Amino acid sequence: MNLNDITKPIKKELDEFNKFFKSNLKTDVPLLNLIIRYLTYKKGKQVRPALVMLSASLCDEINTRTYIGASLVEMLHTATLVHDDVVDDADERRGIASINKKWSNKIAVLMGDYLLSRGLLTAIDNKEFEFLEIISRAVRLMSEGELLAIEKSRTLRVSEDDYFKIINAKTASLLSVCCEIGAFSATDDKIVRNLLRDYGTYCGLAFQIRDDIFDFSSSNTDIGKPVGNDLKEKKITLPLIYTLSNISQEKAKDVIKTIKKGNLNQKKINEIYDLILETGGIEYARKIAYDYSEKAKLCLKDFPETDAKKSLMNFAEFVVTRDF
Repeated sequence: MNLNDITKPIKKELDEFNKFFKSNLKTDVPLLNLIIRYLTYKKGKQVRPALVMLSASLCDEINTRTYIGASLVEMLHTATLVHDDVVDDADERRGIASINKKWSNKIAVLMGDYLLSRGLLTAIDNKEFEFLEIISRAVRLMSEGELLAIEKSRTLRVSEDDYFKIINAKTASLLSVCCEIGAFSATDDKIVRNLLRDYGTYCGLAFQIRDDIFDFSSSNTDIGKPVGNDLKEKKITLPLIYTLSNISQEKAKDVIKTIKKGNLNQKKINEIYDLILETGGIEYARKIAYDYSEKAKLCLKDFPETDAKKSLMNFAEFVVTRDF
């Protein structure tokens, strides 16, 4: 199962969306247009607009409001990626030079601001004020999640509750918004909207846990980040949280002390990995991810059997079985 199979029922609509999205970004400023062409040259996996459209199709049919909602989400997502590259001092994005690397940090920040404001104006110009409320809630959550993660990285005192608050805000909130906006573009039924919102949240949580597992179980960099990257960046994720709560306090303090010192070499990283494997941290995290995947599927159980439902069911499976 791959993303191409999942998005197959909406391939035509995704192509139409790409045209709609690019037309919404046109400006009278040459530099902006140049950067927009650069940004949209490689489309990426288009997970978020696909979720908007599949959710709309599940509820009724894809329409102009669906394209507006998908554009709003994609502009927000792209803005966060551009800003993240500045914060992380990243040189690449999707295999090409990042905006901050190719131009400058200042231009990248302004470009991110432009994308965010353009997204908000897309909603206002089309009088989609409910979309605006939904997306604003996500922006607030994402900001809170980032700040909570920064705060916790300083002390490395991260409980399981803290971890889920962070990944719900940073990752799950946007997938939740995609599904809620998609549903809202096609139906006024609040129960249906809530089901799709919950579906997106559960998929987002499972997706992030799977991502965190990669850092402890992959032996190469095909997934886009080297093994041990989270530890080097002092990120405490679910496999390690489980391990720290299932070893002696003295041993847990030693592990935290080692991570706090920074500059971890491969030997130290391997020692922590071995400890996580011995205590079952990977398996525990994998089980939680699968539990969320199953919860996502349950949200869809009463919907008619359609291609859109099949794709969304497959996506809930994909988030925990993917290898990238």
